[in-house]
Amino acid sequence: MQTAPPVQRFGPVAVHFGDKSGKHPDGNQVIVQGADMRVAFDTPLVANRIGPEFDEADLVILGHVHEDHTAGLHRVPHTPVQVHAADLAAAQSWEGLCAHYGYTPEVMTELRPFIERSHHWVPRPDATAYADGAVWELGGGVRVRAHHLPGHTSGHCALVEESEGVAFIGDIDLTGFGPYYGDATSSLVLFQQSLQRVRELDARVWVTSHHKGVLTDRAEFVRALDRFATRIAEHDDQLIGYLRERPHTLDDLARRGVLYPPGAAVPWVFPAERRTIAQHLDGLVDAGEVRLEADGLYALTGA
Repeated sequence: MQTAPPVQRFGPVAVHFGDKSGKHPDGNQVIVQGADMRVAFDTPLVANRIGPEFDEADLVILGHVHEDHTAGLHRVPHTPVQVHAADLAAAQSWEGLCAHYGYTPEVMTELRPFIERSHHWVPRPDATAYADGAVWELGGGVRVRAHHLPGHTSGHCALVEESEGVAFIGDIDLTGFGPYYGDATSSLVLFQQSLQRVRELDARVWVTSHHKGVLTDRAEFVRALDRFATRIAEHDDQLIGYLRERPHTLDDLARRGVLYPPGAAVPWVFPAERRTIAQHLDGLVDAGEVRLEADGLYALTGA
């Protein structure tokens, strides 16, 4: 028999903590109970250990779509699911998820049985869209509002329960790994903008999908957010260090990596590195620090 996960409650909001405060591949499950309906934010692996409080939810709102955020959907096949319009296709079908990631067909073919086994992945063709600013009235003064904070995915949102000021900020997760923007629908530029906008949320509690879990002190939240954001500049510095050695092609840099240890065997590491590094190089070229030569080599300006 599985042990129920630890839970922390803030009025109508319950945060069920995944393994090691939701360390990936697990996550933290938020459930909001109003007078008229109960809503679950995302469905990480821990959703499979909660029981009726999750299984009897009236609605699932996905803050964004990745397999670690849909790992409990198989438990609630008849519960309505809503997701921001920009991530909707990724929730509805395998083809949509493939476009969302942007990996090669060979990589996606290898990924599918892995996420079906490890995260119970199932498509939800019945999922419907919401937009930035969408509001759900749950009854008794309990209200949830969506705030579009793209970058991690194009549809990534924070979900805020307004009566208690609890903001579920998803994969602005404040981990030491830093921001992830390695998929086809990810954007470094938009992530940087979202890192500024998330500070403006009217909140007293911040809940991350992974790692940190719950923060209740604004100063601590801001410090953690600042540390999280510094990883972007560190990636720039790492790439400049590589280019100081010699010019590199994009593929050369992706094999050396900035996200994962070189030579990582997981097949989706290389395309994620390539997408991430390409965005950094675009920024460095725009800033005049790096140039792209005719033979596809990137070099430091003036070198």
